[in-house]
Amino acid sequence: MSALRTGLAAILMAAVSTTAIPLQAQAPRQEQAGAQSGDSFYCAERRLGYWFYCVRPKAPPADQAPPHASSAAAQLDAITTTLRELKARAIIEPSPENVTAYIRFQREQLDRASLFSDVWQRAIWQDPELDYTLERPVGTLAKRQWQDARTAERDTVMSHLSERYGLFYFFAQTCGACEVMSPIVKSVADRWHLTVRAISTDGGPSRHFPNYSVENGQRPRMGLEPRITPALVLWDSVAKRPIPIGYGVLSADELQDRIFLLTSKEAGHDY
Repeated sequence: MSALRTGLAAILMAAVSTTAIPLQAQAPRQEQAGAQSGDSFYCAERRLGYWFYCVRPKAPPADQAPPHASSAAAQLDAITTTLRELKARAIIEPSPENVTAYIRFQREQLDRASLFSDVWQRAIWQDPELDYTLERPVGTLAKRQWQDARTAERDTVMSHLSERYGLFYFFAQTCGACEVMSPIVKSVADRWHLTVRAISTDGGPSRHFPNYSVENGQRPRMGLEPRITPALVLWDSVAKRPIPIGYGVLSADELQDRIFLLTSKEAGHDY
């Protein structure tokens, strides 16, 4: 009897264990399905606890950034480096292959530069804000018209110059350049009725400016280079300040242009 009971118990345990394995295997799958669906029974009524997912956790977003592309500056540096390397190789080892490789690569870059130049020119033609030649023409006809207008503006300024400015002219009797410059200074001063104060740096006379005076420290006080002659300085009687014009020999046009710019144009507004 005892043996029979033991046998029946063994059979029952085997049956239970055989049916329990599928049930246990199914439970996690059912709970996982409920967790993924997020239904109210699974999440609210059963109250499974915080370690059960009612909503499938979202996967971290994949990196959507495009792969890093080298900048245009880096690409240009790479082209320059390659060109230098090919050139060096062709010079150090001038085989037909090396020289040909350098010539081909150089030609590619020349074509690239020509394309850039062509597009540059077309962009300037089509956008007047980019076309500097509208302000300072380079063509023969336009340049002549610009120069005529510029000369007329300069002459208008020069005609009123004597109302505010005078001219200091530093010369030396032993200075060959002063012999060339003195008549130019006199002709410009006479044309625009400018008062000229001629100052001899060595005490010698000037046949163009007989009413000269001898220097007694005027140049250092005006901030001029003390050893270079001839030297020209405008004196602003309103602002009480010197305006150095230049040194050496200047043509009449250049002298007038400098006076015009220094007295009527702010720096950076005329190119």
